[in-house]
Amino acid sequence: MKIKKILVANRGEIAIRVFKTAKKLGIKTVAVYSTADRNAPHVQMADEAVCIGEPPSNQSYLLGDKIIKVAQELGVDAIHPGYGFLSENANFSQKVDDASLIFIGPKPFAIKTMGSKLAAKEAVKKYKIPMVPGIDKAVLDPKEAIEIAKEIGFPILIKASAGGGGKGMRIVEKESELKSQMERAISEATSAFGDGSVFIEKYIESPRHIEIQILADSHGNVVHLFERECSIQRRHQKVVEEAPSAILTEAIRTKMGEAAVNVAKSCNYLGAGTVEFLMDAQMNFYFLEMNTRLQVEHPVTEWITGLDLVEEQIKIAQGEALSFSQSDLQIKGHAIELRVYAEDSLNDFMPSIGTLSTYKPPSGKNIRVDDGFKEGMEIPIYYDPMLSKLITYGKTRDEAIVKMIEAIDNYQVEGIETTLAFGKYVCQHAAFQSGQFDTHFVKDYYTPEVIHKHYNKEAEIAAKIALKMYIEERHLLKIPKHKSRAAIKNLFHK
Repeated sequence: MKIKKILVANRGEIAIRVFKTAKKLGIKTVAVYSTADRNAPHVQMADEAVCIGEPPSNQSYLLGDKIIKVAQELGVDAIHPGYGFLSENANFSQKVDDASLIFIGPKPFAIKTMGSKLAAKEAVKKYKIPMVPGIDKAVLDPKEAIEIAKEIGFPILIKASAGGGGKGMRIVEKESELKSQMERAISEATSAFGDGSVFIEKYIESPRHIEIQILADSHGNVVHLFERECSIQRRHQKVVEEAPSAILTEAIRTKMGEAAVNVAKSCNYLGAGTVEFLMDAQMNFYFLEMNTRLQVEHPVTEWITGLDLVEEQIKIAQGEALSFSQSDLQIKGHAIELRVYAEDSLNDFMPSIGTLSTYKPPSGKNIRVDDGFKEGMEIPIYYDPMLSKLITYGKTRDEAIVKMIEAIDNYQVEGIETTLAFGKYVCQHAAFQSGQFDTHFVKDYYTPEVIHKHYNKEAEIAAKIALKMYIEERHLLKIPKHKSRAAIKNLFHK
């Protein structure tokens, strides 16, 4: 079936991202929005827009039945869930299908299977996918947990089966900490996901977080679109991503790609998805989970492959076969993404709420900004605090890093704090530039003081440059010395 009208069950930059491709394909668009987003750019960009509720997401963007009703009333053919909200909700996917609408994403079975880490492990077993040593069942008894931990050896990781974003996750270094940490993990998982099931794995020290993008159509074709390096994180959530990874060899890339394709086959996957792996210091990789949706960091893959992943999602949802095979794909250049969060990186990355009194994103060759805000808008407290995604490209990794630093310097934001300064710190750090880093980058290298020191150093350099320029101008204009001394004194007191 040819899709003629799409409703995006989401907001902000991802809604705009889908609308751009839909318009390119001649597809009509429908936005839904909460009262907090009534003046948001995604609402203005759509052909039609409908308010679905109050600002809290459980009164708006999570109202699946209401969104489906709007789609039916407006003659929509398909619903794109974006990421977050209802994107990995198997029940919503089923209801969309039951309403004779197309869900632009995988079928309910795949979402449900990969939505549970325990079910996912069971599904991929027959494909002999490398797994982190641990137990493949839910554990609720601390005594049983202690016995398992002793068998696989400390440190261990307690993880929520239905978890994500670091919730319901605890690192345990020794036996005496296990009972209390397990209770906290179960409580957090129950609160966040309504499922307190946890399991235990060996904790991989110095891990890299590397994921593989896959595409699967309804004709049995599954390909991978290479890897993304996602090891720069805070609170177990990604901040800087890049493609390709600086450390993978072609042999390992091929093995990880094949493993990701097999994970997709294990659940009869359809559409765009991402298989996530942990890699240890010896370059061994282990299956972590599968995200059954489009990822926030998909632009870096688009840049190195030349593909539009949203367009591929739509074509697959229409029943089309992939127009390329694995052998047609190749990596071209390097791309880096910085998630620009409305957060104070000098205060433990706490959310920064306020008005964008100044908002001027950078532009130019090899710079891409995906955002959903404009100058003068309020940053709402109800949703994820990501302001935008800043993506840069280069023929080499070094070029992409230089372009990222340049873009950060040209990004003007006032009224709130952002992670721009943190992103620049990362890009200028020797560990990142060398490619020798892991998921502990923030813990190992970053403190608010380093940003303060960096700011002070930049101010000192700027003052010295200004002084040098002033002295040169004084010589050219032959300004009397007593006046120049006064001017210099004023310069350093500004």
